[in-house]
Amino acid sequence: MKDIEISNLCVKKNIKDVAETLGLEKELITVYGKYKAKIKANEIMQGKKGKLILVTAINPTPYGEGKTTVAIGLVDALNHIEEKTIGVLREPSLGPVFGLKGGATGGGYSQVVPMEDINLHFTGDLHAIASCNNLIAAAIDNHIFQGNILRINSDTVTFRRCLDVNDRALRDISINLNDQEYKRTSFDITAASEVMSVFCLSKDLADLKNNLGNIIIGMNYDEKPVYVKDLKLEGALVVLLKEAFDPNLVQTLENNPIIIHGGPFANIAHGCNSIVATNLALKLADYVVTEAGFGADLGAEKFMDIKCRKANIAPDCIVLTVTLRALKHNGGATSNEINIPNVEKIRLGLPNLEVHISNLKKFTSHIIVCLNKFYTDTTEEIDIVKQFCNEQLVQFSISETYIKGGIGALALADKVREMCARENDFNLLYDETLPITEKIEIICKEIYHAKTINYMDKALRSIERINKIDEKDLPICIAKTQYSISDDPKKLGYPKDYEVTVKNIELHKGAGFITVFLGNILTMPGLPKKPNYESIDLDDKGNIIGLF
Repeated sequence: MKDIEISNLCVKKNIKDVAETLGLEKELITVYGKYKAKIKANEIMQGKKGKLILVTAINPTPYGEGKTTVAIGLVDALNHIEEKTIGVLREPSLGPVFGLKGGATGGGYSQVVPMEDINLHFTGDLHAIASCNNLIAAAIDNHIFQGNILRINSDTVTFRRCLDVNDRALRDISINLNDQEYKRTSFDITAASEVMSVFCLSKDLADLKNNLGNIIIGMNYDEKPVYVKDLKLEGALVVLLKEAFDPNLVQTLENNPIIIHGGPFANIAHGCNSIVATNLALKLADYVVTEAGFGADLGAEKFMDIKCRKANIAPDCIVLTVTLRALKHNGGATSNEINIPNVEKIRLGLPNLEVHISNLKKFTSHIIVCLNKFYTDTTEEIDIVKQFCNEQLVQFSISETYIKGGIGALALADKVREMCARENDFNLLYDETLPITEKIEIICKEIYHAKTINYMDKALRSIERINKIDEKDLPICIAKTQYSISDDPKKLGYPKDYEVTVKNIELHKGAGFITVFLGNILTMPGLPKKPNYESIDLDDKGNIIGLF
């Protein structure tokens, strides 16, 4: 059966009953129909401090590694062994849903429901974020049109409009500022916008308002930064986001609680759900399972060096998801060979697993490699990966949650619980007060294993400007391809001693990080030749079909 068919057969609990299992009284939730609710996080001041488990993966492939499926299945498995557990995930973007990748609610018998709602408009959070973002853009242009008291240099305006749709035509547009002056600009997809990152990295409404006000929109003619707060706009912006800022409560197919909130892309932005959602879950449960987007070189590194630093949290255990299909892909297998047993291709692909293990060890020793098992996997192939993990001195487990649900990850749950009982040995990769180029070098050499970092003139000018206004003491958010640890999607496996090119650098003061663009990464994706929207429709009974 397809994911949506399995989802439709699920007997869902009323969301009020799910909330009750967490000890949430009815006045602490705002119900959106029978199966969705928002939790009034700011009213929950005290609670337990649960153990935090991060689920990540090796570099993604076109075939899907099932990182979210493993995370959801682990939530169900931990609840099976009677550990009070909540999952905390990101909200899907409509761009991938109607484009190529699909949604972000898991798969098979390891899903979050109602999957159609979550993957489409959900509770409207992304629309609120886009509205907030575009109000800023409109206010900038209006200020310039109405006389420009702030003396904004329109040539330096870096703030862009956004839209939650893949639309390559919006990568380069011209807008009319005052009937005479035109400006070249572009759109970002909502998940790549600074407002999305501010939304996810703010601790409460006061912090959200302050961070929105600290977004730099450009420079004035004296080469001084102009902030959103200079437009007297932050009050209106926090009003737009007030309801969206409450985390969303839904459930797994097995009726266990999942909080879904915020949705930044990990190849462009920082790729983690909101701080307020994670902190809320840590108050409500003994174990909290979260995930970070794409491979560990992107989402996991940013989770630790940006989110953990900002939220003052640390993972007690990291689950590194791997599939035999991904190993074969990294070993040079063609699409026709992916589901065919091939020991040699797996051996050739193991260096990609090796590099992610070695990278994660720089943060913590609490690592479990989890093989997301497919029906085509053979015992001989699995044993090769298991033996390799033994050689790397990391634990190994298997997940079959796609076809078995929570009981397919009971062994993984036991190992996670055991590892979380150990003393936390978490470390950050770098000191954020280091010079910008030194921080970039540490990430590129320690995580991407590059030898040389080249800077284009545009990037060098940005560094000079950031240093001049003394906003350099921030963590780095690398924007690059997700398909390789390098800045080149064709460099599979474990590339070493190569060159990376820094094309541009943007200061995102509101979000609290500096974005560094490597290679040919874009902030507005395009649609593929055969988009997923071609398969989506309503049947005669009004049910959504073809979503997944």
